[in-house]
Amino acid sequence: MRVIVTGGTGLIGRALSGRLVAEGHEVIVLSRRPQSAPAMPEGVRLVGWDGETARGWGELADGAEVIVNLAAESIGGEGLLDILLGRWTEDRKRRIVESRADAGRAVVEAVRAAKRKPRLVIQPSGSGFYGTLRDEELGEEAEAGDDFLARTCLEWEAASQPVRAFGVRHAVTRSGVVLTKRGGIFPMVLLPFRFFAGGPLGSGRQWFPWIHLHDEVEGIRALIHREDAQGPYNFTAPVAVRNADLARAVGRAMHRPAFFRVPSLLLRAMLGEKATLVLDGQRPVPRRLLQTGFSFRFPTLEPALADLLRD
Repeated sequence: MRVIVTGGTGLIGRALSGRLVAEGHEVIVLSRRPQSAPAMPEGVRLVGWDGETARGWGELADGAEVIVNLAAESIGGEGLLDILLGRWTEDRKRRIVESRADAGRAVVEAVRAAKRKPRLVIQPSGSGFYGTLRDEELGEEAEAGDDFLARTCLEWEAASQPVRAFGVRHAVTRSGVVLTKRGGIFPMVLLPFRFFAGGPLGSGRQWFPWIHLHDEVEGIRALIHREDAQGPYNFTAPVAVRNADLARAVGRAMHRPAFFRVPSLLLRAMLGEKATLVLDGQRPVPRRLLQTGFSFRFPTLEPALADLLRD
């Protein structure tokens, strides 16, 4: 089958594309900067696009089976300094929202024009959909929150939802923090432990929704191969942990202390509103994904850390 992956040059896109190519599928990755894109798995076709319209690639949707719409500006930041010090300015928040809305509308435009329409559009979202400071288990039927992340996720999901009017199924993956040693947030989690200064962030009681990159990719792949995939799916490990649990588990895995707590006031002073990413949390559970029969390779944190920290 032909699978189009928008914004597929990131960590998830490269891993997913490589997995699908290995299965024998035709994979087309859309990138705004194909000339400077990182090396893609052999067999992946890289196509440039503007991130806002179907110009230059829309015809590829004609006859494609699936579109996975990963395109979006990073919420946490790009690079060490941006992640650690970059704030959510009003301009940054606007770009975060607009990048998601624009990509979704471009997908709808391509699907509308296609004579042989895709059967499925997979739209990523985030566990931030459910808001912050929620202690109860949250299934996919739970209501959205009302902070910046929740409103962003609502708009993100809604942008590509009109494909349903063309008879195309629309599945949403509400992912937790995707753990991979290749980049993203996880290397930042490890950094203070490398200097024997790791510990909980803030109170440490906030939930930390997470998923190993392997399970993120395999979960998306599982939806691609299902004929009934539609609606929201929580992409989080079945066994939830709090931030303090994460710190203790990382400390044990790295043989480092885990008692240097970082005060909430310091994090808010450094990051402003963006501190919500580490000081607040929610507890989504992957009920619908488990109901499909999907089996997590890493349902608990300790084996996931052992895999990620393996040399």
